[in-house]
Amino acid sequence: MKQDLTNEVKKVLIVFLLCFLALITYIAYFTTFKAPTLAASTSNKRLWAKRNEVLRGTIYDRNGKELTKSERKDTLTQKRSYPSGDLFAHVLGYVDPKYGVTDLEKQYDEELMNTKNTFFNIKEALKNFSIKEAFNNRQAEEKVGNSLNTSLDYDIQKAAYDAIGNNKGAAVVLNPKTGEVLAVVSKPTYDPNNLEAVYNDINNKKISGEDSPLINRATQGLYAPGSTFKVVTATSALENMPNLTTRVFEDNGKIVFNEKQSLSNYGGYANGNIKFADAFRKSSNVVFGTLAMELGNDKLKETSEKFYFNKPIPSEGLSIAKSSFPKLESYEKGNIAQSGIGQSSILASPMQMALVASAVANDGVIMEPKLVSNILNFEGKTVDTVKSKELGRAMSANTAKTLKPYMKSVIDNGTVDSSIFKGLNAAGKTGTADHLDKNGKDAVPHSWFIGFAPYDNPKIAIAVIIENGGVGGGKAATAASSIMRTALSK
Repeated sequence: MKQDLTNEVKKVLIVFLLCFLALITYIAYFTTFKAPTLAASTSNKRLWAKRNEVLRGTIYDRNGKELTKSERKDTLTQKRSYPSGDLFAHVLGYVDPKYGVTDLEKQYDEELMNTKNTFFNIKEALKNFSIKEAFNNRQAEEKVGNSLNTSLDYDIQKAAYDAIGNNKGAAVVLNPKTGEVLAVVSKPTYDPNNLEAVYNDINNKKISGEDSPLINRATQGLYAPGSTFKVVTATSALENMPNLTTRVFEDNGKIVFNEKQSLSNYGGYANGNIKFADAFRKSSNVVFGTLAMELGNDKLKETSEKFYFNKPIPSEGLSIAKSSFPKLESYEKGNIAQSGIGQSSILASPMQMALVASAVANDGVIMEPKLVSNILNFEGKTVDTVKSKELGRAMSANTAKTLKPYMKSVIDNGTVDSSIFKGLNAAGKTGTADHLDKNGKDAVPHSWFIGFAPYDNPKIAIAVIIENGGVGGGKAATAASSIMRTALSK
């Protein structure tokens, strides 16, 4: 009996020991792996209390215009406001105790709350005024976070905002040589100063799904790129097909794959015998569908991935959705042909297509999109500079040299009214992207335009999409020309 009791006690002790070990293990795991994440979570109320000890730094445009303001209400609270209302909503994001932190505000949250570069400089104090005054002034200022100088340009942003108007759509403007982001606009937009109203509409289902103003269509929206993708197909063909520029294609207006599947030019127009440069200028679906089939899925996919399709796009201050190019089987002739004209199951963001245009403008090299130029301490002194970085080479310099005049010919005598771009010396490519509506039926096409200017020394690269805007040479091209005009006037 006594032996049995001893065994039972041992069993109980073993169970307690195992439970104790499990508890210690969990505590160690939580402390090492989970606690830092929870501590940094924007929903952590203690973090918000700590956050409010520091007056949040200011975000500026490239010309020093304030895009954010922070005002201390009391020792425990401060108010973050956005002087331009909904103009920069999708690129700056917001800071709110109830709704969290998003976009640039989130990506640079630590810097904007950081005071490590705040210090009491006794030499400066002795030089200018009494130590007591310097200490008191510095005490009042030492709880101010760092500020950001961005590459954004208020005037270009406003031009893009106005150009898209009441349409759903997006625009991206880059400096192709540096990767600096000059403008990012998405519509519909929202006022970050009144998040309660936005979320009430969403929660009450007045706004839902793809209509949400919280979606950043410029970086997170994924669309069929339509004929703007022919820049990628042209790149692949030029780099894989000898004598392409002298070849004559027969364009009868349509490629028939089987009884149910075919590919036609816009409006069914037949171009007859046509060279590659003219096929690009006229945006021949027949020629580019033929090229995609001759290249094969593997080669076209390989080229697209040099442009960062199917890959995360590194960036500074932005979050960019991954664009996609499909893997297709050799027998899927129709889908392979469609991929050559930016249809099939290809999806691309406006940022992605702005990078395609910038690659041509920058002699084949893609630069990393960069939103932040430098970080400033409370005195306005630069404490860190964000350098431009190359992402990689999408095409050879010779290919870019060939494509540049092709894209200029689109503006001068191609699929767009040249008068829209008068005086801009621009180059571009239009796109009319077919897609289905919510019910799976054919919808009005999306209108696309990508391009760069000036032609001889590009300073800007651009991508514009107007959802359900019709042909690319219409609404998207008109919006792009207006944005370019403002950007080049600066």
